[in-house]
Amino acid sequence: MTASLSPRAPPLSRMTPLLNQQPRYLQLAQTLINEIRSGRYAVGAFLPTEFDLCEQFGASRHTVREAVRRLVQMGLVDRHPGVGTRVLAREAVSGYQQVMRQLNDLHQYTADTELTLLRRDLVEVDDALAKVLRASHGETWLHLEGVRTSGNEVDPICVSDIYIHPAFRAVEVEGHSHTPIYALIEQQFGEQIAAVQQEIRATLITAAQARLLNTQARSPALWICRRYLNRREEVVEAAISVHPSERFSYLETFQRDWRAT
Repeated sequence: MTASLSPRAPPLSRMTPLLNQQPRYLQLAQTLINEIRSGRYAVGAFLPTEFDLCEQFGASRHTVREAVRRLVQMGLVDRHPGVGTRVLAREAVSGYQQVMRQLNDLHQYTADTELTLLRRDLVEVDDALAKVLRASHGETWLHLEGVRTSGNEVDPICVSDIYIHPAFRAVEVEGHSHTPIYALIEQQFGEQIAAVQQEIRATLITAAQARLLNTQARSPALWICRRYLNRREEVVEAAISVHPSERFSYLETFQRDWRAT
């Protein structure tokens, strides 16, 4: 780890204020969710066409598509090209499905869920943690422990251990947050995240994690580590989340490059 990271935060007057207003597509999606629940669109029926929804809501095609995609993620509808969008259920299916197509989807994940912090402390990096953080032995990183919940779930969808580079360990984080930690670092320190590396593997839930997640110890889970890198490819933040297998699914779309065929 080089010493090129700057620990100096910009003046408060130059920080970007956080916006609480939901994106337009989420507002449109919530309206459709309410109309499905009310029975306006019955199970088995089709939603209006994309063109009709654009006209009804005075919205762009991109906004309408994102709203419908949100309903697909929740298991409320499915889309069939050339046929239409059919209502599958009046309530969202159990569990949280994360859809990844671009970096902004990570921001949407934190907007859809809430992180509740349980502990904040400083940890000295040992050999095992150094490999995960790609840090040097003996460095002192900020450690945040918390649970993440989704509005559709009673129990937490994951327990998270978040490690923040020493240069940014004074970052201000609220006890309950919908804002990504990396976004807070960008706002408060002027750093910029250029890439996110994600590692996924199977694991078993420990006894301590089971108590936080209200589940059985040694039950199957997904272990997900996301490393947030700056333009120098240095790890600014590493977030490790453990998800009970029945509460989380992950969907990623790979587009074919037709230029290579």
